[in-house]
Amino acid sequence: MEVRLWLRLLTCANLIEAGIRRRLRAQFGITLPRFDLMAQLDRMAEGISLGELSRRMMVTNGNVTTIVDALVAQGLVARTPAPADRRTVLVRLTPEGRRHFRAMAMAYEGWIVDIFADLNPFEIDRLMALLGKAKESAAQALDDP
Repeated sequence: MEVRLWLRLLTCANLIEAGIRRRLRAQFGITLPRFDLMAQLDRMAEGISLGELSRRMMVTNGNVTTIVDALVAQGLVARTPAPADRRTVLVRLTPEGRRHFRAMAMAYEGWIVDIFADLNPFEIDRLMALLGKAKESAAQALDDP
């Protein structure tokens, strides 16, 4: 039963992620990693270092640099020296990047609402509670030596 549960969760996550990737590319010409990076920058209007972005996104510094380079080339992200330490580079959304991200975020939210449209509020609450419990169980089991 537990293996079947895991496979069901994985299948759902993969199905949703693949659909989101397709829609981001088709409607906005952007990849999911670029969207994810822009989402991090949207939360940090003052800017964030590449190292902190790497940590938050759980990817290598090289991956973040590649994504940032592409977004800079599109005029969606800008690099600036950190005020306290000019050796550190901060990245932030440009005004155009912020407008572009907000449009994508609105569409994204609509897609998520559509994906779960067949669940009523009670079912969503129950599923959230059960997934929370599953998350706690997984965290406890995986933290044990």
